[in-house]
Amino acid sequence: MRFIIRTLAAAVALWVAIQLVPGIGVDLETNTAQYWGVLVIVALIFGIINAIVKPIVKTLGCALIVLTLGLFLLVINAAMLLLTSFIADQVDIPFHVDNFYPAAFWGAIIVSVVSWLLGLFIPDND
Repeated sequence: MRFIIRTLAAAVALWVAIQLVPGIGVDLETNTAQYWGVLVIVALIFGIINAIVKPIVKTLGCALIVLTLGLFLLVINAAMLLLTSFIADQVDIPFHVDNFYPAAFWGAIIVSVVSWLLGLFIPDND
């Protein structure tokens, strides 16, 4: 159940990024069942990428993360959002991120902050 709630929170975070950042979008009529279904699928793709690819990239970029006092993590998060857009395009999901800066960069920041805020309200089973 917690997985479903976290996926829905990520979908909401993506929706907020779509609303605030030009260059991130879903090519469907807004606020329809199909639109929200695409957001949930994109949230699943984003979650899988963050679970598999992001730790590898963070390990390889550890020196840059330390050297930049963690600011390189913003670049990694933006790259993960761009990778999500690429994978969605490959499987014909109408989600797109136009470019690295400003779309992916600011979109990743917004998704991270909104996900963190929503995560505060999701109960922890530990």
